[in-house]
Amino acid sequence: MAFTVKCAADIIRRDISSGCRQRCHALQSSLSYSSWRTPLSEPLPSMPKPIYSSSKNLGQETKVTTLSNGLRVASQNKFGQSCTVGVVIDSGSRYEVSYPSGISHFLEKLAFNSTVLFADKNAILQELEKHGGICDCQGSRDTLIYAASANSKSLDPVISLLSEAVLRPRLSDEEINKARQTIQFELEDIEMRQEQDQLMMELIHKAAYNNNTLGLPRLCPPENVFKIDQKILYTYLKNHFTPSRMVVAGVGIEHDALIEACQKHFVERSPVWEMENLTLDQDIPVDNSLSQYTGGLVKVEKDMSSISFGPTPMPELAHFTLALESCSHQDPDFIAFCVLNTMMGGGGSFSAGGPGKGMYTRLYTNVLN
Repeated sequence: MAFTVKCAADIIRRDISSGCRQRCHALQSSLSYSSWRTPLSEPLPSMPKPIYSSSKNLGQETKVTTLSNGLRVASQNKFGQSCTVGVVIDSGSRYEVSYPSGISHFLEKLAFNSTVLFADKNAILQELEKHGGICDCQGSRDTLIYAASANSKSLDPVISLLSEAVLRPRLSDEEINKARQTIQFELEDIEMRQEQDQLMMELIHKAAYNNNTLGLPRLCPPENVFKIDQKILYTYLKNHFTPSRMVVAGVGIEHDALIEACQKHFVERSPVWEMENLTLDQDIPVDNSLSQYTGGLVKVEKDMSSISFGPTPMPELAHFTLALESCSHQDPDFIAFCVLNTMMGGGGSFSAGGPGKGMYTRLYTNVLN
């Protein structure tokens, strides 16, 4: 009797499972047919109408104030016990026309080391730990960002720490040598990787902008690793780290409190190149050339036969990148370009190991693939 009941239960379970699979297959076939027949210019049938956000729905207002020395201060208050403050500087590899390429790469590695008030990196990290904070520095082709997050009540020490890192770094020989070693390791690692994304981004910018402005390398070229020294770094800082080229932006703090802290640490206190008698190169004017898209072709051939992953040889791969001219971030079509970029695979729309949500869009299945 027990054997009969068990067999009957197995049969019922198989029938239910088979019916579910058939219904799911029919539903998937219907959706696939519907998405295939519906042009991309029309929404899918039987789908709810999307509700788009608008500026009227924004509950937070961004306040901006320009201080007496030209420094701009922006803030947006937000409920919570933590705050994030960043110093965004109009500086980056595109401004290294009159300098050895790679200065921004060095400054990124030298960030939050010894300053006038802090003896070394550990002193800075210990100060941040008192306020439950973290810090970071990231560079791009046209900006350098120093940022810190901490408890909202610790705004003044956070601004003090940021002003020290930006305006009063020591840039000791030991720190510069350590940065050299880090950069050399990164460059060697990039050369030996199977994936060549970083190198391809360098080459595509070089081709698009004819090796100037935005086409200058973001990564320090190997031949410049030992050319960049304290004198060159301080000269660059003096000419580019000026108040009129900076924005201090904060989230989760009162605007008046941020202005008061910036006035105290960014206006009333001088940068290290004005406080001490440093050896600098003659004033080099800031290059304000407009980036000009030219287009072009860059090819690099490599012999990877001597590189292997243990007993497995490096696979012979060809990497190809195609770039098209887009619009400025101030262009009215900028948002549309961002949406198109996401639809075509940018950002997190293609998630490896996850649901792969971007892999089943109509654009991907009917156009890109």
